[in-house]
Amino acid sequence: MQRLTIDEQVALFMQGTEYGDAQLKQAMADELHERLIEAKKERRPLRVYCGFDPRTSDLHIGHTIPMRKMRQFQQQGHQVIFVIGRFTSLIGDPSDKDKLRQQLSTNQAAINAETYAQQAFKILDPEKTSIEYNDTWLSKLTFKDLIDLESNFTIQQFLTRDSFRKRWEANDPIYLHEFFYAIMQGYDAYHLKADVQIGGTDQLFNIVTASRKLMETLGEKPNIAIILGILPGTDGVVRMSKSLGNHISLNTTPEDMYGKVMSVPDQAMSAYFRLVTRWTPQEIAEKEARLADGSLHPRDAKMALAREIVAIYQGESSVEAAESSFRRVFQQHATPENIEAFQVGQGMTLIDLMVKSGLAESKSAARRLIKQHGVRLDNSIIEDPNLILSIDIAQILQVGKRRFLRLMPPGK
Repeated sequence: MQRLTIDEQVALFMQGTEYGDAQLKQAMADELHERLIEAKKERRPLRVYCGFDPRTSDLHIGHTIPMRKMRQFQQQGHQVIFVIGRFTSLIGDPSDKDKLRQQLSTNQAAINAETYAQQAFKILDPEKTSIEYNDTWLSKLTFKDLIDLESNFTIQQFLTRDSFRKRWEANDPIYLHEFFYAIMQGYDAYHLKADVQIGGTDQLFNIVTASRKLMETLGEKPNIAIILGILPGTDGVVRMSKSLGNHISLNTTPEDMYGKVMSVPDQAMSAYFRLVTRWTPQEIAEKEARLADGSLHPRDAKMALAREIVAIYQGESSVEAAESSFRRVFQQHATPENIEAFQVGQGMTLIDLMVKSGLAESKSAARRLIKQHGVRLDNSIIEDPNLILSIDIAQILQVGKRRFLRLMPPGK
């Protein structure tokens, strides 16, 4: 990407941001403009940071939204710091939860962290990315340090947060250690002397209130909050989540990724344009204008979106085959050419097979798919969730519109 003017950089970096307050958004844009001018005069890049808690080893494209924003900063010559929260993950961010988040063990956090950088480098330039682990500084804080940090905040400030307020009103327990999370994240920003901190709308309190206040109190210029919208899942409504089954995994096949993007409802396309593509604000505005005046068909816009997302995460060379597979399977109603084989065990139930093969996240999810008539065996709808499979010859199992499995008899 070519180097942009300061005004163009501000427009690019603010693309996809949501603050819930027009004045706050304008204030952040103005501060970003001033900091860019200041950095140019000092001939230095901005220090841009985002933290990622390794609570799972399998990421989906919703997780990559802040990484995409970091990449935009990288392409404009700024310094990107990718922080893996091996210490903050021991608490778990309570920001978007209406109940206590399960604490992660140190060992599990370390195991998950090993996969994060590898997946992040599908987007970020590894030669221009600094990887940091926040346990290297947070673990050294003393109890006195913690008292000094906590003295900058009141309980009332935390209880005004929507997640805590709902639990308070429902008389559900709120644990003291949950208050530490925002303080720890704020200390990360201070320690890194960050000019910019990136996060989702669920991070608004952590960044705007905790990080900025702590940095100023500790003698650093407060960082600029880049608060990004939350990506809806393939249902177009609810936040993308692996547990809900509406996610697009980074580690899936190009064909599956393309097909899942094509299943996204038309009304959610603008969010995908802004949050998970490499398109500029001008390119997005042009596509939206053409959609509005009818000169661009929603199907064609979505296919362009699917090509873009597959190219980002699977490589340009994967796009043509993925699109050809989609056309063959979904537009021409053909069976895919290459289907993974699965050997059916003696007495195996359909539900157990779906979970074991990864076609369903859980037994309850498998039952729900069967109940919704979303499971077919050799093109016949299966309605019995307790069906015991008896496979004598190879058969094709189809779950939803995009997932196929070739069932093989035992011993084959």
